[in-house]
Amino acid sequence: MNAYTYMVTCSDNTLYAGYTTEIEKRLQAHNAGKGAKYTRNRIPVSLAYCQIFPDKSDALKQEARLKRLSRSQKQAYCKVWAEEKIRLATISESNQILQMYNHNVCHSTATFAYTLPFQEEYATWVKQSISDYPFLVLEKQGQIIGFAYAHLWRKQKAFDWSVETSIYLCPDFVGIDREMRLYGTLLALLKEQGIYKAYAILAYPNLASEAIHKKMGFEKLDFQSNCSWKMGNWLGNTLWGRSLHTREKESFSICPFSEVSYQTIQTILQFA
Repeated sequence: MNAYTYMVTCSDNTLYAGYTTEIEKRLQAHNAGKGAKYTRNRIPVSLAYCQIFPDKSDALKQEARLKRLSRSQKQAYCKVWAEEKIRLATISESNQILQMYNHNVCHSTATFAYTLPFQEEYATWVKQSISDYPFLVLEKQGQIIGFAYAHLWRKQKAFDWSVETSIYLCPDFVGIDREMRLYGTLLALLKEQGIYKAYAILAYPNLASEAIHKKMGFEKLDFQSNCSWKMGNWLGNTLWGRSLHTREKESFSICPFSEVSYQTIQTILQFA
């Protein structure tokens, strides 16, 4: 079951942090004086920050991090959350997304690509990706500042339960909190599809990317040294993976993203 870490602003302007598996019911409970001892005499409360994770343990870790923050740090989280929203990408935005990807092709090892695909080719790929899996954008004041998506891990039918994930941010907006927000939403939506395993291939060394994958519950599964060349250096590869479901012995059906319940998707995005 997906889980949420959240903060609410209380009637005395203080902030309370918590976690839940049912965010709407939890907010209703807070405002009914039944949510938590702290908020009981500080109602009404209003949602100030929220992040979704693919399981309870992820949400609990984020709750613990939030509780250690100062008031000003918590307010900064809330401000960013209010100003930046996650939504589904559209086919018409494929060129804008391609231009953002271009920076990573030319200036980083976040992708191993050397050249950009043609606009028409990329638009076709985005169209197919949107149908098969979540393709998310992070938007601030009408500007796309990041995106995240998944694609099939292997072509053979037996691998339909696994995906490879990718996430990119504009250089001016790179930060682990934004990456966690995008990643958490992507993994939660993939879980709703019935996806069992999520994998990521990282260039090595890449301490920042390793840090975000550790925080999102990924484990390092494999390492290959000096197997790629980019930006004037030999690079290694590391393979990271995590499970989204706990069932090990039986398969379960996969739902194309285009067939996932609209209400389910909108509820996740509303509180992402």
